[in-house]
Amino acid sequence: MRSGRDTGIRGMTSFVLIYCEMSGQYRIRKKDLVRIVTNNRKCRCPFKLRTKLVVRGEQWMVKLICESHNHALVKSLVEHLYASRLTKDMKIIIGDMTKSMIKPRNILLTLKEHNDKSYTTIKQIYNARYTYHSSIRDNNTEIQQLMQLLE
Repeated sequence: MRSGRDTGIRGMTSFVLIYCEMSGQYRIRKKDLVRIVTNNRKCRCPFKLRTKLVVRGEQWMVKLICESHNHALVKSLVEHLYASRLTKDMKIIIGDMTKSMIKPRNILLTLKEHNDKSYTTIKQIYNARYTYHSSIRDNNTEIQQLMQLLE
């Protein structure tokens, strides 16, 4: 959640606060818009863990602030944010395969063959392809890019 380091000011030591990823509450960004998405990860989970550096800076002290969770713990890492993230190598592979006009499901199968423990989903493949296409056309909109290619 947060971290800080020793600045030399009295009372300020290096620390790390670890919260459950489901802690907090979902905030609607613009209040005048109707909320379309009804499900989210935030459920105000109270789990908190604080670590701080001991005086000489050789060891860490761990303090459990609240150990309870108000939600069921996941049994697998499928669709977990950390476990299913794309690495730089995966993004390069997706970009190359997208350039070769390979279908997203075949890209996903190739990634799963290279890494058996990958929890990447098809939605992440589509998002990475969109990012790749956006990087190619720079600041142009899709129509501007089409007109540029037609010229």
